[in-house]
Formats: sequence, C-alpha cells, structure tokens
Amino acid sequence: MAIDWLMRLPQQRCLHSEILSLLDVPALAARFRLAEEDLPRVAQWIERSGIRWGLDEAHRDALGLGQAGGQNAWLFGVERMLLGYACGSGDSYLDIEPFAEVGGLDAALAGSLACLIHALLIWREKLALPATPDSWAVRGRELMAAFFDIDSQRDRLTQATLEQALLAWQQHCAAAGFDGELPFAVAREAWLGGVDEASLHQRFVSGGVTFCTLLPMRAVPFEVVCLLGMNDGDYPRRAQNADFDLLAIASLARPGDRSRRQDDRYLMLEALLAARRTLYISWTGRNIRDNSAMPPSVLVAQLRDYLETCWKLDLKQITTEHPMQPFSRRYFEEDGLTSHAVEWRQAHVEAGPAAADALPAWTPEPGQRLSLSELAAFLKQPVAYFFSRRLQVGFDDIAAGGQDNEPFQLDSLEHYHAGRRLLEDRGLQESADEADRAMTERAGRLAREGLLPLKEFGMHYQQELVTGFVPARLAWLDLCIRFPKPGKRIRVRLEHRGVMLEDWIDNVRRGDEGQVLVEQQFGRVLKAQGRNRVLRAEKILLAWLRQLASAAMQTATAPALAGCLVGADGQVDMAPLDPDESRRTLEKLIECWLDGMARPLPVGSRTAMAYLHGGDKQESSARTAYDGGFDRPGEVAYQPCLARLWPDFDALQENPDWQECIERLYGDLYAWMCVPGQADVVVFDDMQEKEIA
Repeated sequence: MAIDWLMRLPQQRCLHSEILSLLDVPALAARFRLAEEDLPRVAQWIERSGIRWGLDEAHRDALGLGQAGGQNAWLFGVERMLLGYACGSGDSYLDIEPFAEVGGLDAALAGSLACLIHALLIWREKLALPATPDSWAVRGRELMAAFFDIDSQRDRLTQATLEQALLAWQQHCAAAGFDGELPFAVAREAWLGGVDEASLHQRFVSGGVTFCTLLPMRAVPFEVVCLLGMNDGDYPRRAQNADFDLLAIASLARPGDRSRRQDDRYLMLEALLAARRTLYISWTGRNIRDNSAMPPSVLVAQLRDYLETCWKLDLKQITTEHPMQPFSRRYFEEDGLTSHAVEWRQAHVEAGPAAADALPAWTPEPGQRLSLSELAAFLKQPVAYFFSRRLQVGFDDIAAGGQDNEPFQLDSLEHYHAGRRLLEDRGLQESADEADRAMTERAGRLAREGLLPLKEFGMHYQQELVTGFVPARLAWLDLCIRFPKPGKRIRVRLEHRGVMLEDWIDNVRRGDEGQVLVEQQFGRVLKAQGRNRVLRAEKILLAWLRQLASAAMQTATAPALAGCLVGADGQVDMAPLDPDESRRTLEKLIECWLDGMARPLPVGSRTAMAYLHGGDKQESSARTAYDGGFDRPGEVAYQPCLARLWPDFDALQENPDWQECIERLYGDLYAWMCVPGQADVVVFDDMQEKEIA
C-alpha cells in the first residue's frame, strides 16, 4: 500500500516508476489536485524533463550516493518545469535549463507535482528522526492527512483500519510502560504489522464466495474449491532462508524440522479434501511472448499423473485451454468456450468464418495523394508501412513510461537526436572559427537537460559529441557560405494511376555557382563494407527522391538541380538527373507503393541492399543481413513485422517474388549509387569508426 512506501521514505531511492505508482492511488492524486485524466500528461513531462531517481542531491547523499549530484533528480526536473513555465524556451538560469513544454492551462499540473515533491522532501527528514511511540502516532496521523484526501467508502475503511492499528500499538506500549525513542523501521513494522495481523473477530466465511490464502487447519468443506495461479515456480513457494538458519543446512536437518515446501504440499492436500463437488485448478499454460507451453506447478503435475495412472482419466477431457486473446474465434464457435464480450461476437458475425482470413481488396481513394516523405517511409520498410498504414497495427514495444536509472550512454536514437540538437540551425549561423565554441554550448545544454551521463562521464561524452559532429557542422557552414540565399521552392505534382504525388521541395539555395538542393542528415550516411565505405540506403532515400522529383518537374525556367547531403560522417554530392528517366522511376515507385498497400511485400530494405551489394554471393549476403551473423542480430530482430510473417530467411525465400520485389523497389536506387559521378562521397576523416543504426 502507499502508506507502507511512504513510511519507508528515508530508505527509498524514489525511482521514476515508484512516484508514478504513488500517483495512481486516487486518494493521493486527489490530495494534490491531480485528476485521472491529468496523469498521462504529468507522466510525459516527468519522462521528458529527465527525471530518473532521488528527490534531490541531499537525498542522494543520505543514501551514500552523493557523488551522483542532483542531475536527473526530482527537484532537477521540477525546477526545469517551473522555469519553462516562467520563461518558455529561453536561456538557462543558474544552470537550470527550462523545460518549455509546460504552459497554458496545464501549467497547474506542474505546481501540483512540485507540491508532492516538496511534501516528500519534508517528510523524508521527519521520518528519519527517532521518536517515542506517542510521537510516532502523531506523525502517522499527520502523514495520512498530508498525502491522502479520503473520499470513497473503501478509503474510509482503510483509514479506520490504520487508525485502529495505530491506537492498538499505542495501548500496547503504554501497557508495557515503554516510552523510549524508536527509529522509523521499528515504528513502521509495529504499526503496519498490526494491520495484517489476524484477529478472532475476522470472519473466515463472510459471504457466498470466500477469497483467502491457504492456511493450515482452515480447510472448511466447500462445494467448489478453486486454486488459482498454480504456476511452476510459484507453488510450492520458495522460502528465503537466512544465513543463520540452521534448518536450511542439509547436514543439520533432522526429522520433524519444518519445511515450507512440505507445508505447501499439505495445504494443497487439505484444499483437495475440502472440495465436495468441484475442484478447479488454473495456471498460466502459455508464454505471453511466444505462445510456448509452460508447465504447471510440480504438485499439479503429480496430481494429473496420479489421475491418469490410477484412475484412468482422460486429461484432455478435464483440462480446458483458454485462448490468450478475448477476441479468439474459439469463444464464439459451437461447442466452444463461453464469452460475454458482445462486441467481439458481433465482429465475427459480420466477418463470417469464411472471409475472416481473407484480406479485403484495396484501391486508392479518389484524389489519393502521396508525399515524398510517405514514399520514403514506404521504401525504408515496406512491411512495417503496410501494417501501420493499411492495417493500423504497430509492432513497437510498449514503453514503460520512462526509466529509473540515469543515462550512462546514448543509444542509437538518442545519439541521432543529440546530433540534431547540435547541428540544426537556430537563428543566426556562427562563423567557422566559432563552430567549436557553439557546439560546446549546445552540448552543455544537453547536459543541463539531463540527457548525458553524470559528472566526469558526461563531460567526456560531451567532448566526444563535439569532436564528432564539428566536421559536419563545418561542412554545412561552408555550404551556407557558397549558397547564401534561399531559392524558389519547387512544387511537385505527378499523377499516375489515380495517385497524385504532390509535395514541395523547399530546401533550395542559390549562390554564385547557381542553385542546389541541400539536405542535412543528423545520422551517419555511410557504413563500412570490408575496407570501403558505402552509402546507407535508408539514410539517403529522401534526398534521392527529392532529387528525382526536382528533375521530373524540370521546365525551361527551372532546370534539374544538383544536390548536396551533409551527414554526420560524410558529405554526398549528387549530380542532376535526367528528367524523363526520373519521371519513369517515380511512376515505378508509385506502382510499388500501390502493390505494397494491397499486400505485404516480401522484402526488407537492409536485406535488399545486402543482396544487391552481394555480387556473386547475393543469397548468402541477404541471409546474413536478414537472420544475422556471429554476435550480430539481423534485420528480422529489429523488425517485428518481418518476424511475424517470415521468421527467418528460409521462410522469406519461399516467397517466389522476393527477388523481383528487391529489383523493383531498390534496383534504381542501387544503380544510382553505383554510377560514378552520380553520388560522390566526401568522408569526414575526424569521425570515429562507429556505425550508428
């Protein structure tokens, strides 16, 4: 319960997930004026403001972790929220970086969260001080008043139980004549232990259905006895033996010594004998991730073996396996299982058993529009695009809503966002001589936002980011000097088979050398292949499509333009393309998009490029890229949608048109990458040899 966690406050690390769990308690949320619909927004702010654990630096120091400082603590995040409300996305103040997402009518939520953290800071100090039983009784009542707003009948009953236990403890201490000081751990156990203590006044059979744990000598006969959660490893229960427990040492064990496992065997036997008409036993029989079979408790397995061997019972007739989803068709078939979910039954009735597995035909809507970014998203992962756009199904992992540990390093996505923060333009551009200083200031802002590791590790990582991204910044500034003025943006309109490819290309710049399309990629555009570096297809897709579109829209007054893509590790100079060939290529890609919306295409972008790069070993290269190699996962490990349809390369290869799909979708891109003079690469030598996915 929440009161138990609060009474342990001096020992708590106050993790991100723990405070969110506190806010899920309605009485506590109501005390700080947080409604249920406000909690998702508050959780989002908590995550994005960089809060991880610890109330403040003093709290961490009391836990012996003062070297971590105050970064990523709760006070760190709350101060960022309040400063963001006061000044928006302005400059930092006293090394506090504002969190600009807090504003408007929702700003009161930040004040409620600040009140909660302030209360936790006060009570952490109060509870850490020893006190007499009477003083602890006063603190306990004040604690409940400070953190809970009792409104419901259930909360009133809980409050009355806590008050009764607290009063009983005071009476026991008074009867014993004890008035010494006690630490919070002893007071908590004495108070809350009385809540769970069994009493003769508690009724065992209190209604039509009795819920209880298995206790010895309490097996009262019932018509129906249900044993729930009889999973392997959960029952018999595993005893946590102390090091000084002599009964746990096998060499010192004697007949008659208590054994928790033997007690549980006896309790199950009592429950079995107590059932007069029906004995119901359930366990988790399937893994929620891969649907693999999971065994029941060893006691249940022994009971099943005994019934099958001695009583000749058919276990299949007395065992019911429930589907893992409530919408399973087994619930609505004749002689099937029972379900009261009317909405799922109606769905099966409308679809019909014959058409349930068939995918309805898809045709584009009248006036269907397609943008270049949508076409690039399709080419990056056609199967994921089909699931998300056509079926509205996502395979992303469900996030836990934040992390409990401070950052120790940046993963691939975080590294990409850090590069975006360092490289993107904000207002006036600095000169080349000031690039290092400007990048250092931006990296310092990342540290003040809690995105980098703590202390010296963060300083080292900060310097590594600056050193790594300065060459890309210098290359971009050089382009801005060569082409200082913005050019006229290009309108893209290309109709094919009822689909209108429509977009604007607004990244045109002009200078004394003419006009050019400029692109900036905040990730790495190159990857190592043997001793050479090759372009990463998924990183240059959008730039290539814009190059094609600008050439396809060529007119007498707007000729095809050259392009330049600046990545984190290199620069790609792209020559102008032929207009007619570019138009045909775009029409072919629109055809592929139509096919990809009608069915999942058996292709993955990384596997396809490995196949095209493979030369004489195309299939083996594609297999390694899809399944993975030694100590390196393949594309199927990163794309759950591919694993759902084709769990390995052999399954993908069984599709007869997988090679044709590779050529249709990526053949033109690969040919463009391989033609000399079409895409010239300048590698930043100062970049580290490190591939970022």
